[in-house]
Amino acid sequence: MTKTVTISVAQATELSQEILRRTGLSAEQCEAVADVILAAQRDECHSHGLYRLIGCAYSVKVGRVNKEASPIVLDAAPGVVKVDADRGFSSLAYRAGIDLVIDKARRQGLAALAINNCCHFSALWPEVEPLAEQGLAAIALTPSHAWVAPAGGCKPVFGTNPFAFAWPRPGQHPFVFDFATSATARGEIELHRRAGMPIAPGLAVNAQGELTTDATEALGGAMLTFGGHKGSALSTMIELLAGPLIGDLLSLESQAADEGLGATPLHGELIIVLDPAVFLGGYLDANLARAELLFDAITGQGARLPSQRRYEARERTSRLGVTIADELYRELLVLAGRSDTEKLPVQQFA
Repeated sequence: MTKTVTISVAQATELSQEILRRTGLSAEQCEAVADVILAAQRDECHSHGLYRLIGCAYSVKVGRVNKEASPIVLDAAPGVVKVDADRGFSSLAYRAGIDLVIDKARRQGLAALAINNCCHFSALWPEVEPLAEQGLAAIALTPSHAWVAPAGGCKPVFGTNPFAFAWPRPGQHPFVFDFATSATARGEIELHRRAGMPIAPGLAVNAQGELTTDATEALGGAMLTFGGHKGSALSTMIELLAGPLIGDLLSLESQAADEGLGATPLHGELIIVLDPAVFLGGYLDANLARAELLFDAITGQGARLPSQRRYEARERTSRLGVTIADELYRELLVLAGRSDTEKLPVQQFA
């Protein structure tokens, strides 16, 4: 049985802000980082939720993150906006550049946001889902540290290299997916290590290149791509598009620049925004309806659309609060500098 704590979303927000402020981050970064962390926790994406505050605080402590980062926005071309994150967290740089990108996409159909020199730790769907809620389609991709072996190899080359996509659905939640091109997110393996639990077979190899279900061995070895050579090819594509194409680091280079600190990766991110209204003109409604035919064909046979679980969790946590491991909650209280150990609303679950 694992002890858990349930707190309200407001309490989780307050706790996150306390922790981030104690690191010395600027108010703008505190708000931007807390927003993406709470979005993940609200949707029960535990590997990118409150747990990530530990890594954020550590990365600031070791000097990896610029506490007073001031993103610089460059209108680089009719369809390109570049933002130098100034070694700050990517969430603040995204905020600085996304409105200009949306404006460009609405005028000409598509535009891209290239974020450089950013510390990136978050899920990607919090960036693309709001765009789809505004009637846009969007793609986001980013590398990380070299933790993942290519298909047929056993030494880390790729990052977990997530890829996200969002599509607007009038009157309904957007169609959104966000997944790592590794067989699982690294945060999931870290959570298994913290809980002393094995990981599923086929996710990682140990330092000797042998398949392992031991989370600690996996973190010291290499993760594997999903789908073998297919995931490996997609991961390579993400390295190129969110690395050399935008003038930023490969996962190999980000890992080397970390110099063993184990801090949040520092590299780039690419977001592509498309406006269906510009592509379709007077045929927008008919083609959005055509997209619904596809979704109905999927759900009509009992299959689920990506993010459905997240949307259900979002509704649930808005009523019941967010639930995390008791051990993690106590660790977060220490980071927040709370000296008291008030009675916690501890629950038990199998």
